[in-house]
Amino acid sequence: MARNTRKEEKTISDAVVNRLPRYFRFLSELRRTHVDRTSSTELSALMGATASQIRQDLNCFGGFGQQGYGYSVPYLYENIASILGVDKGYRAIIVGTGNLGKALASSPVFEKRGVRVTALFDVDENVVGKVFCGFKIKHMDELEDYCKREQPDIAVLTVPRGAAKDTADRLVCAGVKGIWNFTNIELAPGKAMVQNVHLGDTLMTLCYNIARNESQKQENAEEIGEEIQG
Repeated sequence: MARNTRKEEKTISDAVVNRLPRYFRFLSELRRTHVDRTSSTELSALMGATASQIRQDLNCFGGFGQQGYGYSVPYLYENIASILGVDKGYRAIIVGTGNLGKALASSPVFEKRGVRVTALFDVDENVVGKVFCGFKIKHMDELEDYCKREQPDIAVLTVPRGAAKDTADRLVCAGVKGIWNFTNIELAPGKAMVQNVHLGDTLMTLCYNIARNESQKQENAEEIGEEIQG
C-alpha cells in the first residue's frame, strides 16, 4: 500500500493530537502479536474509546481504512508513526543527570519512538566525566559548542527548578527545536516547541478519580440501603 499523504494542512485539535500516541502504542502491540487487520470497533474495545471517535480521529489525517476491510495494522501503524515523527530520526540530549535524568537515559522510551539520545549534560563535578549508559557525561560549559556541532533536535530538561528558565533559554539560542520539560516549571513555547511534564498533575488526577469512584460507591450503597429499608 502506498503511504497516505495529505496535500493540505488543516488544523487538528489538541485532543486528537493527544490521542495519537495511544493509537501508536496499541497498534505497536497489535503488530507485536502479528495482528494484520483491525477495525474501529476492535480498537475501541482496546482503547476504551468509541468506534465513532476513532473513525473521526483517523479521518482528520485521511482515514486509512477500507470499506468492508477495516484497517491494515502495518499500514495504519506506519502512517501514525509518520504523523508523530517516529520516522524522522530525531536526536535528543538529556540536560541534568540526576535520578530522573539517569532513569530517562536508561529507559527504552526514546528508542521505541524513533528518538536517539546522543549526549548527557550536567554541572556537578562529581558526575561530569563519568560514563553512564555508554555516554561520558559532559559539562554544561560544552553545551553551546556541542549543539552547534551536532545540532540535536530535542533537549530533555531535568535540571533543578531554579535553573530551568536560563537553561531553556540557552538551549533555544543553541538551536534546539523542542524541549521535553520535567522541571515542574511551566515553560512557554517560543522559538522552540515545549512539552511540559508535571508528574504531580497525573498523580492528583488519579487521586481525584479514586475519590470520585469511592464517593460513587458510597452513594450507591446508601441508595440500596434506603430501598431495603423502604
